[in-house]
Amino acid sequence: QVQFVESGGGLVQPGGSLRLSCAASGGILTRITTGWFRQAPGKERELVAIIGRGGNTNYTDSVKGRFTISRDNAKNTLYLQMSGLNVEDTGVYFCNRSPFVYPWGQGTQVTVSS
Repeated sequence: QVQFVESGGGLVQPGGSLRLSCAASGGILTRITTGWFRQAPGKERELVAIIGRGGNTNYTDSVKGRFTISRDNAKNTLYLQMSGLNVEDTGVYFCNRSPFVYPWGQGTQVTVSS
């Protein structure tokens, strides 16, 4: 069974940066398109960044130019480098296959607040 374990979240001031990590089981990351998802308080989960098997990336408009998704194949780990954070980026961040998801991990909380 594929499992994802997210980490790296925390409390950061507006304008700050964080790097999220996602450890995946089974060497799956090079075989699927993987994404970072965000669930803000009271809102549905949304896809914010994806990376394909070949390394091509795409982002939702609200994070373009601020977030960077990457992957370390040797470590079977997915990353999300976030900079220029604002309060609208607050939420729980998850990684998973896109578009057909596996069971969700617990996610990692990102709180942007002064």
